[in-house]
Amino acid sequence: MTSRLKIGYFADGIWSHKALSLFLGDKDLEVAFICARFKCPDIYLKKEAQKYGIDFFSCENVNDKLFKEKLSNYKCNLFVSMSFNQIFDKELINIPPLGTINCHASKLPFYKGRNILNWVLINDEKEFGITVHYVDTGIDTGDIILQKTYTISDHDNYKTLLELSFKECPLVLYESVQLIKRNKVERIPQSSILEEGFYCKRRKEGDEFINWDLNTRQLFNFIRALTTPGPCANAYLRNNLIKIIDSQIERSEDFGSVKVAHIAQVGKNYFVVKTIDGYLKITNWNCLTNPKVGDKLV
Repeated sequence: MTSRLKIGYFADGIWSHKALSLFLGDKDLEVAFICARFKCPDIYLKKEAQKYGIDFFSCENVNDKLFKEKLSNYKCNLFVSMSFNQIFDKELINIPPLGTINCHASKLPFYKGRNILNWVLINDEKEFGITVHYVDTGIDTGDIILQKTYTISDHDNYKTLLELSFKECPLVLYESVQLIKRNKVERIPQSSILEEGFYCKRRKEGDEFINWDLNTRQLFNFIRALTTPGPCANAYLRNNLIKIIDSQIERSEDFGSVKVAHIAQVGKNYFVVKTIDGYLKITNWNCLTNPKVGDKLV
């Protein structure tokens, strides 16, 4: 395809902002409309739409018949989704002749669903991916257009992976749109990689509380997976809520006979907790109560 590519953009959030900037800066692309999430539509996207004369709207049900008729009138070549929160039906997906694509911050088909960055850390993965795929009637199941992977080290946490995703997702999405425009896509069915991947459920209130039956490595992963801007790993210290922001695996010392989940040592800017197979040094936390040796975390 060599003529100007006309896209409809379903979007929300920081990652969608940079992608929009890339689309608007490309003379061979035209953004026909921006459809934001229905609840709390993205203010930045609305302002950019007004600035560039792009139609901006939101819809409680994008699969509504009248809304689909409205979208059909734009005669888009391609629909693009970035952090949108509704599932498209088959008729909506197929309105543009080149289909509908989505950017997903995971290495499909291994991590589908929600809260991917939390789950890859909880599961102690050594890498995570960003995938742009065609949308079908499943959830994150369409053919892969482009996928890139990034190394996870012990220095990473939810915040660092989120910041990397904010930077890289728009670039991978824009590159995928370019591949489509040049008719250079080599579609990869996800079933050719893995028949069924891990589906990440949405984390719910209460999931942030620490299970002290986990081993030291699992606790370390849990804490870094939930750190800010997440809810942080929670426990109670003498009936006061403690939010644990950062930790390190303590490998060098033995603090003698200490029970699991009890504080073994308190330093100037840290305290050490006994785990089922060792010790965990808590280096950043938020609590109204000062930790003391012998305190139990529950």
